[in-house]
Amino acid sequence: MAISTRAIEPGDLTLVTQVLTGSWGGTTVVALGRGEVIDAAALPGFVAFDGDELAGVVTYAYKEGAVEVITIDAVLSGRGVGAALLDAVKAMAVELGAGKLWLSTTNDNTHALRFYQRYGFDLVALHRHGVDRARKLKPAIPLESDGIPIRHELELELALEAAGSAP
Repeated sequence: MAISTRAIEPGDLTLVTQVLTGSWGGTTVVALGRGEVIDAAALPGFVAFDGDELAGVVTYAYKEGAVEVITIDAVLSGRGVGAALLDAVKAMAVELGAGKLWLSTTNDNTHALRFYQRYGFDLVALHRHGVDRARKLKPAIPLESDGIPIRHELELELALEAAGSAP
């Protein structure tokens, strides 16, 4: 069965909270480059399903003509959930007339870096010791993952064409 997506609805709060808590240790995340604590469960986003089974969640923020992916979590891996969620956010961003879709990840997240680059994102910035600064706002951020010290923030972006513009 194909992965389907739809906008997060008020009745999805419990599901969204469960996914965020499982992946992020709660619903709050730190927007690394801005040093801002965000309640991701309060943001707009999309949920993905494989039939009736929850497959993933993405949250985003629209600001200054760009859409930032705040969280993305594939509950079911290897089934195209991440791409389906990004497709949904990308389509919405194009409809809003956003010029870019962007996100941040950490230096240890090699799986995500491969995925984002395959999707078409370009690495545009390295914020050295950005995660060290973020830990001051959210001390629960781990120090390492798979033996890799988590220290730096990597920023990636995908240029978008507004709906109705010529290719």
